[in-house]
Amino acid sequence: MKILVTGFEPFNQSDINPSMEIIGQLKAPKRTTLITEILPVEFKRSSERIKELLQIHRPEVVISLGQAGNRAEIAVERVAINLDNVRSSNGKSMLPDNAGDIRVDEPIEIDGAPAYFSTLPIWSLVNAINQKNIPAVVSNTAGTYVCNHVMYTVLYEAAKHYPEMRAGFVHVPFLPSQLDERKDFSAQPRYGMLLSDMVTGIQTVIDFMAP
Repeated sequence: MKILVTGFEPFNQSDINPSMEIIGQLKAPKRTTLITEILPVEFKRSSERIKELLQIHRPEVVISLGQAGNRAEIAVERVAINLDNVRSSNGKSMLPDNAGDIRVDEPIEIDGAPAYFSTLPIWSLVNAINQKNIPAVVSNTAGTYVCNHVMYTVLYEAAKHYPEMRAGFVHVPFLPSQLDERKDFSAQPRYGMLLSDMVTGIQTVIDFMAP
């Protein structure tokens, strides 16, 4: 079996992304080829690269990782929506991608479904992570930024070209060191998780999906 796991480069003026750090510590289970890739935090290039990876490797399982700093747990995503949007929910700010691309309420794929559901066993994965004494939840929104973009792209490609492939997305919290650097969190709840716990959680996901 081939399992593709992707993470992301840093973004939003940070020099670290926990999903990238996790990638470097994962191990392939027996009878499994583990393929890893760090994707750019760019709408256009991330989808181009993930499509290339699917064509080259044709993995049976795709697990995409990303950072969600407002989460306290590892979050296994349920659904990706056909929408790119960098505007904040209050409409007062925007976060361009790393290429400076600003997309507001734009469809990801013109001929795509409004949404695609993860084809990973999301509740089983959450239970497996929790059994390691690491907090995990099912999340019902992957946002509208590049994480959702990649999740949607993979599931769109699976629906069109790779019907046997199972795919989904997992968000991880900030690292404690990232919280220490963010003064804007001084008056807000501080959510973070040790890298070792994140690695254990994601390795559990990979091991569960392995044959």
